[in-house]
Amino acid sequence: MSQKSNETPALNSWIPFDQGGSGAREAIETFVQAVTSGPEFVDPSERIAVFDNDGTLWSEKPYYFQKPFIDWRRERQVPIQEEPLTSFHRDVLEWIGTATHPDGGLYTDLVFQPMLELLRYLRYHQFKTYIVSGGGMEFVRPWAEAVYGIPPEQVIGSSVGTAYRDDPPGIVRVPVRTPGSQEDAGKMEYQELLFIDDKYGKPVGISNHIGRQPIAAFGNSDGDKQMLEWTTSGTGRRFGLLIHHTDAAREWQYDKDSEQGRLTQGTLDEAAERGWTVVDMARDWSHVSPPLPSGEA
Repeated sequence: MSQKSNETPALNSWIPFDQGGSGAREAIETFVQAVTSGPEFVDPSERIAVFDNDGTLWSEKPYYFQKPFIDWRRERQVPIQEEPLTSFHRDVLEWIGTATHPDGGLYTDLVFQPMLELLRYLRYHQFKTYIVSGGGMEFVRPWAEAVYGIPPEQVIGSSVGTAYRDDPPGIVRVPVRTPGSQEDAGKMEYQELLFIDDKYGKPVGISNHIGRQPIAAFGNSDGDKQMLEWTTSGTGRRFGLLIHHTDAAREWQYDKDSEQGRLTQGTLDEAAERGWTVVDMARDWSHVSPPLPSGEA
């Protein structure tokens, strides 16, 4: 039966424990109930939830999805020069609206239905949801609100140099000179990042942008470990979750040997020690990507 708009958003694609799930759905629901009522109540102003993007909110195979966007820009011979952010955002929206994944469909078709449900569920319970991505912040911002319901000011990511220009007024991306051989001297590129939002950089990015320690964090790889450590180290009820890509039939199966989203046994062991929830994608999700079968919410 379709879910009515006035009903509480449900985790419909999360398989309950009594139907074969690992207990991830119940862990989420128990945490949310605890911080929204009773002795462990957390004021809505402190209900901050942070999400990795690649491999957590959408797929990341066979490569991080920003790579084909960069290749597309190179094929179009976009000059490397000071570029208004508005122009860059237009390119992002053009690409993401038309580019297709090697396995077919738009890249945004490969978002995870259970995570879309989780974002809605948390926001219904007055959580503020943020993306904390190792990918480019200005790559994610133009489309995150339409796809995830997360506005641009709630997207944190890796960033290149920017500057203000007053003729006309606006923010521009600023390239840098390439170091190296005399042959390369004078070449320009955007690849020198001012801030890398990965591993130890994620807690720093959260602190700088949000100014509050989250109470819930969601990731899928070693690159998210420090974000989960910091989040769950705070006082009061906390929640950390890792998605383990175990579903070769409906998505991809990978962990410690992957070039993308590497998840080592050490991080899985730490998850067990710290009480983080580990999602077994094959076991815990009845559907991976939308759309859902007809008639389901």
